[in-house]
Amino acid sequence: MRKVFYLTSVFILFSFCGIAQTSNPNLGIIPAPKSISIQPGQFVFGKDYAILFENAEDQKIALLFQEYLKTVYSLDLLVAKNFIKAPAGIIRFSSAGYKGQHPEGYSLTVTPNQIDVNGKGAGLFYGLQTLLQLFPVQKGAELKINGVIIEDEPRYQYRGMHLDVGRHMFPVTFIKKYIDLLAQYKLNTFHWHLTEDQGWRIEIKKYPKLAQIGGSRDQTLIGHFHDRFPQRFDNTPYEGFYTQEEVKEVVAYATSKYVTVIPEIEMPGHSVAALAAYPELACGDKPGPFKVAEKWGIFPDIYCAGKEQTFNFLQDVLDEVMALFPSTYIHIGGDEAPKTNWKMCKYCQKRIRDNKLKNEHGLQSYFIHRIEKYLNSKGRQIIGWDEILQGGLAPNATVMSWQGIEGGIAAAKQKHKAIMTPGSKVYFDHYQGNPVQEPLAIHGLSTLESVYNYNPTPEDLPLDVQKYIIGVQANVWTEYMKTPAHVEYMVLPRLYSLSEIAWTAPDRKNLKEFKEERVPRHLALLDQSAETMYRVPTAIGAKDTTMLGAEFTLTYKSPVEGAKIYYTIDGYPPRETEYVYEKPIQISVPADDQRVLKTVVVTPSGKRSATTTTILSNALPLPAIETNASNPGLKHYYVPGYFASTAEVDTLKATERGISTVINLTKFRNKSRTYGLILEGYIQIEEDGIYAFTTSSDDGSQLWIDGALVVDNDGRHTSFELTGATNLLKGLHKIQIRYFQAGGQSDLRVFMAQPGKTRTEIPTRLLLN
Repeated sequence: MRKVFYLTSVFILFSFCGIAQTSNPNLGIIPAPKSISIQPGQFVFGKDYAILFENAEDQKIALLFQEYLKTVYSLDLLVAKNFIKAPAGIIRFSSAGYKGQHPEGYSLTVTPNQIDVNGKGAGLFYGLQTLLQLFPVQKGAELKINGVIIEDEPRYQYRGMHLDVGRHMFPVTFIKKYIDLLAQYKLNTFHWHLTEDQGWRIEIKKYPKLAQIGGSRDQTLIGHFHDRFPQRFDNTPYEGFYTQEEVKEVVAYATSKYVTVIPEIEMPGHSVAALAAYPELACGDKPGPFKVAEKWGIFPDIYCAGKEQTFNFLQDVLDEVMALFPSTYIHIGGDEAPKTNWKMCKYCQKRIRDNKLKNEHGLQSYFIHRIEKYLNSKGRQIIGWDEILQGGLAPNATVMSWQGIEGGIAAAKQKHKAIMTPGSKVYFDHYQGNPVQEPLAIHGLSTLESVYNYNPTPEDLPLDVQKYIIGVQANVWTEYMKTPAHVEYMVLPRLYSLSEIAWTAPDRKNLKEFKEERVPRHLALLDQSAETMYRVPTAIGAKDTTMLGAEFTLTYKSPVEGAKIYYTIDGYPPRETEYVYEKPIQISVPADDQRVLKTVVVTPSGKRSATTTTILSNALPLPAIETNASNPGLKHYYVPGYFASTAEVDTLKATERGISTVINLTKFRNKSRTYGLILEGYIQIEEDGIYAFTTSSDDGSQLWIDGALVVDNDGRHTSFELTGATNLLKGLHKIQIRYFQAGGQSDLRVFMAQPGKTRTEIPTRLLLN
């Protein structure tokens, strides 16, 4: 990528080509505008055209546009406030021309002779971003834009992305690139998580050991936290922090892109790195020594809330932080702070007695109140994770709701501002697809579609409560992201969905049009940049499932413009040497046979999607089995040990045998962190038909009916669902469910459904032995 792009690197993803003119209603724009009206005619750029501005703020945007045209199209247009001779065509950037009321709103009008971009400050900048998305795709093609009128403004005032640099940190050049992404998609807040148990990443001049000692750990955990015990480490020191000059550079850069940087300084928990540098801040008379954490999790060692020294230290730190960050908000964490040490600390207990606090939760509330009061005295406000609700919310605090939506709702009902960032919806450290085919992640599943479908403001809340939900944010925790490329992979393309739910009103959203028309174009632009990584979605229309029948027509669409879909029908992995999808695939399957269709997407740059597997089955209906089985429940076999697949679980090695009347792990959760489980018996089918079965499991699972594998959700992974289907006649059928648990979270649920009927977990009454 040419160095010049960092002069105007908000164009980093539009620097080779723009969005194609299409018939789709939003003209490829992400996020979708509030209103868009296509007009007759086209604006065709010419060398004798000029760019007009009205004031210094407008001039800044005009110069960005000039640099873009010069860099990408070798078109050097005059930029001026006034013209002696009127040019043949004008691109006007105007603050005065904006008639709307929203501070981040803009209007964009394209006619055959003029382009008008109107807005004030950030609004004018966002209007430029939309203008760039209207440019033609073909490099070297005539530069022209269709006529259009756009009126636009954001849904939420707070539109954020978070990045954790405590676990793994990234160079300033990447931080700037990250900010570019936010700005390009009209996100206005960068939440920079700077301190953690595993590393203190910001220079504090009054306390140099925070960076010198707290910024370095001796080694780092290898693989996933739950992969093995004892855990393994890389035996390699990991160190680094951002100097105050680097922080100033990032903040200034973000400001130039209308992005506010909010720093997070964790307290009272997630403070082991700080305690390693200054152990006297912990509970007790002679605390420590402490060591910067080398693995992930929640640690009991937190700041002592009973010592005045703690508050003096934190106020000093915050003074230096506030000098670096002009943001109104300072994020103080407040999450995952175990109270074990506070319960045993004479200083903390004295603080509780002296202030007539109810308990340690009340002490945390005292802690947060005191920090808030100090920041308020400096003209700042606090944001904290939803644990700051415990013991009573500080008077002016804004709550970031991460454990679900309940914390945000509770804050809003108390007339406190809330930002929705629930882990189940917008955590970009979660998997994007089948974990077996994805880079290592912490757990969970968060897809492009699930993010897009999330509504941060619950519709059932009263309007006077809804107004306190001021925005939405996605979080990127980096325990398992060691490189910038990994961060990019986890962020893109989910950031597109975040952009739209943060900016666009719900009635303007359309998942099908977003996923099939706009996202493929933006991913094609990303694919042009060799320096940007992203996740290639699987082919649109392809799915890991089983389909029953004799004749099949499979219709797919590329998720990236210009990418090819390769497929096989013999079950072997698809490669570039195999069939290329060009038209709907017609497949005939003989009676009592099947075909295994696999697809993969390969982009022009060579990036590949995960492989999808669709079983096309023409199996004959399976007859019922004659048996005297009548006892309720399934036989279970519990097999202790460490397994990597369900095939390794041997019932002959079971240490416990019994009957389970329901399919779940309730009775096995406290036995061991690694084990295998076999459930087998019969399932009562109450009418002939095609039945879909789904297993949701963490880790691997398989479901067999009458000796045939119906659902293959095997392998080590976090909770993930897979579905299969089979044709069953009325009566009893053998069922076997195989499962193994390899540590960490545990989950096993099995669902069934007939076509057109609601999916339910298999009813207890249908399970017999």
